[in-house]
Amino acid sequence: MDTWKAIDSIRVVREFADRPIAEDALNRILNAGRRAGSSKNLQRWRFIVVRDRERLKKLAHAGPFAAHIEGAALGIALVMPDPCAEGAPLSVVWDLGRAAQNMVLAAWELGIGSCPATVYDHAYVHELLRIPDDQHCEYVLSLGYPADPSVLQAPKRPGGRASLSEVLHEETW
Repeated sequence: MDTWKAIDSIRVVREFADRPIAEDALNRILNAGRRAGSSKNLQRWRFIVVRDRERLKKLAHAGPFAAHIEGAALGIALVMPDPCAEGAPLSVVWDLGRAAQNMVLAAWELGIGSCPATVYDHAYVHELLRIPDDQHCEYVLSLGYPADPSVLQAPKRPGGRASLSEVLHEETW
């Protein structure tokens, strides 16, 4: 799959088939994240892969829109230094977003769907995943093969994205 096709065809998947993700596919996805560019090449992201069904079920309570994690083949907690800590550069947020986008695109190419979940209960996730105090987890990706494989070929919905003319300004606002 070429890059534009992946970008143009990707869909969020929240319902997953009961099918594990092979180790080589997972490694490709994780390496796609690891290969993302980062500010000053500091690579300050860390990824926690969660496969245990009970832990996925608990992780689905990380926020009001995280229920899809429970049915996923696995979850990947996206961890970075706390961007709200005094003197922390916000570039860690940009860097982690780049890593996450690489992962979801690599997964899509392999026929694996994904959906990001925002963490609302940070203390809960820190305890559940034993995340160090100086680290922060704002998002968890759920990944798995779509329960409905037709989603891989689904056409774009009309009006699903703002047009380029609606978001583009040249030279000044």
